[in-house]
Amino acid sequence: MDNLQHLLTRITISPTICHGKPVIRNKRYPVESILQYLAGGDTIKVLLKEFADLEKDDILACIAFATIMIQNKSIKVSADEIHS
Repeated sequence: MDNLQHLLTRITISPTICHGKPVIRNKRYPVESILQYLAGGDTIKVLLKEFADLEKDDILACIAFATIMIQNKSIKVSADEIHS
């Protein structure tokens, strides 16, 4: 199993946890939330301090999951949206 596949095993989806959203290791940490923290400027180090039960690979798994989800997907935007 390569590292990417190993990381992705940390992401779980269950209809009984967070309304079926992808979460980290069946915990109530949605991947979406972790990505929002990172996009907002938080570092992995900060997140690990804030959420003591998470591991570095959990954060990397969120990034890997997002990467897989957007691969080969086209996002259509108008020229106005690009320049606004």
